[in-house]
Amino acid sequence: MDAARHRRRCLDLSEGFLLINPRSGSGRPSSGEIERKARGLGVATHVLQEGEDAFELARRAVDRGAGAVGTGGGDGSLAPVAAVALERDLPFVVVPLGTRNHFARDVGLDLDKPLDALDAFAGVERRVDVGRVDERIFLNNVSLGLYASFVHDPERKTRNRVMALLRMAPAAVGRSRTPLDVSFEVDGRREHHEALVVLVANNGYQVESLAELGERERLDEGLLHAYVIEAVSTRTLVGLLFMAAASDVEEAEGLVEWAAPRLRVDLTDHRIHAAIDGEPVVLEAPLELELEPRALRVLLPPARAQDEVE
Repeated sequence: MDAARHRRRCLDLSEGFLLINPRSGSGRPSSGEIERKARGLGVATHVLQEGEDAFELARRAVDRGAGAVGTGGGDGSLAPVAAVALERDLPFVVVPLGTRNHFARDVGLDLDKPLDALDAFAGVERRVDVGRVDERIFLNNVSLGLYASFVHDPERKTRNRVMALLRMAPAAVGRSRTPLDVSFEVDGRREHHEALVVLVANNGYQVESLAELGERERLDEGLLHAYVIEAVSTRTLVGLLFMAAASDVEEAEGLVEWAAPRLRVDLTDHRIHAAIDGEPVVLEAPLELELEPRALRVLLPPARAQDEVE
């Protein structure tokens, strides 16, 4: 990756703060292992307990003098601490402990060596885009429709996207399917869709299949990418799901994609179940989504940053 694309600098931080979510992923490495390495680097840690507010904990750490803040957890754990980094214009560190770790993967971390990510506290800075929907930030995406409904249903929620696709299929083709009546205002034009799934992403994914999003080649493109699976005929939808399972959706009928720095989503329902970075939320329509270009100062371990330059 071209070094000139990102403004980078090596950091010598007197103290960092890492919030650890022990409920993310498989529990390996353990919170104790992370704390021991962090202590050796001069990084303060806190293991998040049930009911604690991650945003407030990170903000208090900054008030006490933390020069950088980070999260040890999965995709759903990142936004509160990243929001503090944005608010105070401080560097942000990710230690990937979740199941999919899409943001950590796309920013260039080695997911097989999560402890190595702690070296970023004395690492190299890369600026990346951040998405915002109303007052909430997102690092990966916002989803509406069938997938979001599964995230909200504890009996159907799954961390495996292939299984999620298989569970979506009967609902998608069944008589009980209820598509979203949704309108998008993009670059001064309006598009209307009857949609089963809507996903708005912070930068564009390689759509290898509907069961698993590919990587994002960039996180500083400055564009939101919207992906819509339309409520087409049952025959077409079955074909679309079949192609999704076969990882061949580039020319699939019923899948619509476009990109813009901001968009407005109007829905017939004023309150809508959604998922932000995989976490269930309820949003108030209309939804105003925009991208904040290069707003987040992400730190990478020196070795990973060098790999990108080469």
